[in-house]
Amino acid sequence: MLPVLPRRLLRHLLPVLLLVGASLGEAAFVDRPEVGEFMDEMVTRHGFERDDLKTLFAAAERQQGIIDAISRPAERVLTWGEYREIFLDENRIAQGLEFWETHGADLARAEAEFGVPPEVVVAIIGVETRYGRNKGRWRVLDALSTLAFDYPPRAPFFRRELEAFLLLAREEERSPTELYGSYAGAMGYGQFIPSSYRAYAIDFTGNATRDIWDDPVDAIGSVANYLAVHGWRDGEEVTRQVALGTGDVSALVNSSLRPDTTVGALRGLGVSGLDGLTDAAPATLVELQARDGTLHFIGLTNFYAITRYNHSRLYAMAVHELSQAVLERRLTQLADR
Repeated sequence: MLPVLPRRLLRHLLPVLLLVGASLGEAAFVDRPEVGEFMDEMVTRHGFERDDLKTLFAAAERQQGIIDAISRPAERVLTWGEYREIFLDENRIAQGLEFWETHGADLARAEAEFGVPPEVVVAIIGVETRYGRNKGRWRVLDALSTLAFDYPPRAPFFRRELEAFLLLAREEERSPTELYGSYAGAMGYGQFIPSSYRAYAIDFTGNATRDIWDDPVDAIGSVANYLAVHGWRDGEEVTRQVALGTGDVSALVNSSLRPDTTVGALRGLGVSGLDGLTDAAPATLVELQARDGTLHFIGLTNFYAITRYNHSRLYAMAVHELSQAVLERRLTQLADR
């Protein structure tokens, strides 16, 4: 068994590893031994035809742009103030209102079935793809092949996603060379990676097909299902802004996405703004850098559920704020009728 490299050492080796990957990428995927091993596994474990796989990987193309993009995701390089401006723009809010108006009945049905409010589903789809306007420009086959075989830091993960993608395409009777998505292989209105698509996408239209690539109704049900499975609690808050007191909370600030303390413990440390929340409520203390200074929030159980969709505090906060902006606009619209 190969030793596990310390993360610190891996960071120093990463440029070298990527250069090696680039040189390997000069050979067609189909001719590379590690791809041959992968094809053998797909034949043995899942009954694929080797000739079909050879044709498929002969068509796959290594994309350096994908390596570049995944090496600098926005969630890691932007502050909250910078990130917020991307997702809380007037167009996205207006488009969210339009999406809600068009699909109101389906959003209401999703809330009744899964307990997830319409504004949260709308916000997820809005942050991910601007309500289907930007579902990704990369062929999923190229993205996952590039990351599975030429991105050492996460190759095992993306190799599993490539496996899931080929299974998904077969199950849903779609051509794997014709499906497009993000640089990480996420697809459709809600940007599900292949394993999530297989596990959580649902047929919400009743036509015996679960199509979140092109069907917004299936996407609505699938996003709601995903959040429900990952612990969404109907009727509970997501987050709220708080103020720190004199207690030492340094060990708790951004210590975990998962709630790792309680509201009562934070009260005991002088955190204010927690009125109406029970002491036993699980919470995590979030610190974000806004344009005009440092802000503090508590993330509750529903905040954590959103981070299961994308493991980022910035992402969860963007979804929450967009949901509230669209909800406010929706309530105003209804009041004016």
